[in-house]
Amino acid sequence: MPRPSRYAPDSLPRPYHWSDDAVCQGEETALFFPAGKSGVPTVTDEQYAKTFCSRCPVRVDCLRHALTFREAYGVWGGFSESERAAMLREARLEAERRRRRELKERRAKEAADATAAA
Repeated sequence: MPRPSRYAPDSLPRPYHWSDDAVCQGEETALFFPAGKSGVPTVTDEQYAKTFCSRCPVRVDCLRHALTFREAYGVWGGFSESERAAMLREARLEAERRRRRELKERRAKEAADATAAA
């Protein structure tokens, strides 16, 4: 008996993905990756792409995908490359502040415990 293919045949239904409900579904992909080569400023291109995102029911899922997979280019979830990079930087800084605060609290507790035990 021949082994079945590890690839699903095209006749099987594709499982649901959040992008199935995206407003941008079927739009030209280049629209969401403004390069500024068309003579129109990139900011203007980004603003136009973001008009789709503003009414999209899966905007949060799109942004989550872009941040999780570190999408480096384009407009995702209504945010440009630089805006997402700023979000990631702020999240890293906040995590570092939290780590330092927890370390300081742990050291203070250890010092208090050592003083109480003495």
